[in-house]
Amino acid sequence: MKILHTSDWHLGHTLYNYDRTEEQLAMLSQMVHIVERERPDVFLLCGDVYHTSQPSASVQTMMAEALVRIHAANPLMTIVVTAGNHDSAARHEIFRTPWQALNVHTIGYLTKDDLERHIIEIPEKGYVIAVPYISVRNMPEKFFQRLLDAVAARNLRGLPVVMMAHTTVGGCDFTGHDHASEFTVGGIDSIDLGEMGEGYDYMALGHIHRGQSVRCDKGNVRYCGTPLPVTFDECFAHTVSLVSIDEHGSVPEIKKIGIDNPYPLVTLPVSGSATWDEAKRLLGGFPDEIPAYIRLNVEVEDFLPVDANAEAVLLTKNKKCRFCYINAVRKSEMRSSEKVLSVQEFQSEMPVDIARRYAEDMGVEFDNEMLRLFIEALLLVDNDSRIV
Repeated sequence: MKILHTSDWHLGHTLYNYDRTEEQLAMLSQMVHIVERERPDVFLLCGDVYHTSQPSASVQTMMAEALVRIHAANPLMTIVVTAGNHDSAARHEIFRTPWQALNVHTIGYLTKDDLERHIIEIPEKGYVIAVPYISVRNMPEKFFQRLLDAVAARNLRGLPVVMMAHTTVGGCDFTGHDHASEFTVGGIDSIDLGEMGEGYDYMALGHIHRGQSVRCDKGNVRYCGTPLPVTFDECFAHTVSLVSIDEHGSVPEIKKIGIDNPYPLVTLPVSGSATWDEAKRLLGGFPDEIPAYIRLNVEVEDFLPVDANAEAVLLTKNKKCRFCYINAVRKSEMRSSEKVLSVQEFQSEMPVDIARRYAEDMGVEFDNEMLRLFIEALLLVDNDSRIV
C-alpha cells in the first residue's frame, strides 16, 4: 500500500494581515501534481485542515475544489480527512455522505460505540484507522487498541494497517511551537506512544509542524509536518511524506517530498539581532525581486523609534517582499508579558498563551498545575462536541 501523508494545512491562515491565499493555492496545486506523479493508494490529511473552526466561505470553497482536483488526479485513490484541534468537528461531518461519492472519507466526531465508522478498508490494499482530534483525557479507554483489534480480526490476508491521529506524542520535537513543553504542545497534552496500541504498520500523525519520525523501535511513527510555515520560527523544511508498506508486519519505506512556498518567511538578521540602523540597512538591501515575508529582530535599549514601522514599510515600498513586524529584543531584562501585541498577533495566540501572559502580568506563576487546570477547562468546553 502506498500512502501520501499530509496534515496541518491551516487554510485561511493570515500572516500579520497579509492574505495567504496565493501560497495556499500553490501548495494545493503541488499536492495535485504529487498525486498525479506518485499515484498513491491512499491520501491522508491528518487534521487542522483550516486555521479556525469558522473558515470563510471562500476558504471552504478552496478546500472543496482542492479535494475534487486531488480526486481527479487519481480517481481510484481513497482520501481520508480527519478533524484537528483547529477544526470544527461538525464541519467535517456535514457533507460526509456526498463526499463518499468521490471516495473521500471525512471524520470529525469520535464515536466510541461505533468502531466501524473509524475503519476504512482500502480494497485489496489494506486498512486505515481514522481517529480525529480529541483530548486524551476524554479518549475512551483503550480506544486505539480496540480499533486495532477489530481490524486484526478481519485482516486475514495480512494487509498493511495504517492508523492516523492528531495529537502530541511524548518525545516529539516541537520546534516552532510557542510556549510548548514535553507535557503539552499547542494546547494538546502529550500521550505516551504505548497508549496508542499495537498492531499498526504505520502511525500517521498530525499537529506537530516539524516533520519527523518519532523515536520508537520500528521507526514507523511519523509527523509529516505542515506543508507551509505558520510562524517565522518554523525555519525548517516543509514536506509531505510518501509511505510504502509491502505487507502487514513489514517496515515502511518513507520518502519526504518538499513543498515550495512562493513567499518564504525570512528573518533579518538570519541569526541574533541587529541595531535599528543595521536592520534598516538589511531590509533596504533585501533584493527587490524576491517575494518573501520579513521579520526584523532589532536590539533596543528602551523602545523603538515611534516611526520605526512606517520607516520599514517605506523601505519595502518598491519590493516584492512584505514587511510583517519588528521583534524588539531588549538588552535590559524585561518580563515577557510587557510585550505589546498587535490585534493580528492577539488573534493568532492560543488561549493558553493569553492566559499565561495574563498570569505574568498579575505576578502569578503559571506553573504546570495551573496549566493543567486551564487546559482541562478548555477541553471540557471543546470535547462535548467531539464525541457522539
